[in-house]
Amino acid sequence: MSTKKQSFGINYVDIDTWLHRLNGVTKFLLFISWITVVLTTFDLRIIIPLILFGLFLLKETKVPYIAYKPLLIGTLSVLSMNAVFMFLLAPNQGNELIGTTTELFPIFGHYVVTQETLFYLITVTLKYFSMFPIALVFVFTTHPTEFAASLNRIGLPYKIAYAVSLTLRYLPEVKSDFVNIMHAQQARGVDLSKNVSVFTRISNLAKILGPLIFSSLDRADEISNAMVLRGFGRGKSRTWFSEKSITKTDKLIMLSLFLVVSLAITKKIMDTSMFWYPLS
Repeated sequence: MSTKKQSFGINYVDIDTWLHRLNGVTKFLLFISWITVVLTTFDLRIIIPLILFGLFLLKETKVPYIAYKPLLIGTLSVLSMNAVFMFLLAPNQGNELIGTTTELFPIFGHYVVTQETLFYLITVTLKYFSMFPIALVFVFTTHPTEFAASLNRIGLPYKIAYAVSLTLRYLPEVKSDFVNIMHAQQARGVDLSKNVSVFTRISNLAKILGPLIFSSLDRADEISNAMVLRGFGRGKSRTWFSEKSITKTDKLIMLSLFLVVSLAITKKIMDTSMFWYPLS
């Protein structure tokens, strides 16, 4: 049996782009503001532009598509399965939210696909997917140490800032462990290719996640012991090797983010209908 090696990359990429030159705090606020706007709406008139702008920003990072292609496929697969499970658990959710029922075609038993439920599932799926590009933009363009230094500069305790830095810094290590464990399991006959069914692949994936979790816990224990031996946390403050100043461009973007989030929250409060449906 032949298996295909798989790999993916999700870590900081050192490329000179305008996104990379932004302060880490600016990109973090962009990410948080993006999530806030997404969580306040079920309006495709907002969600679709967010997806398009997010994909534009992702392209601006200059990171090759092949680096995050597997992650994109995996995200779309999970979101698709989530939509199926949502329909199986609540087949009339869209009808109840919109208040009308337009049957399209029956499936089996009491499961009937309606125009309202289909639109609802599409909206929810796109809503979740809209957070995918900006998350990659943040990880690809933000150096962990520089980001932690920026957070500490605006008042966040350095212990928390350093924890954030470690999380971002060791994502590549977790990725490397995942790939190594996956290849080892494939050598033992665990098939993750399209030669087997989706459910078999999901079951085989558990044989990778188990060792990955234990190896990550071992690494966390080693890092914790090393930091304790070096006296981390005894001082009230610390210096940083990498720190970037906040420029006028950063301030302008921060102001824009504040206005956008304010408008989104205002719309949420004033909007009488939670769900936008153009076909009523």
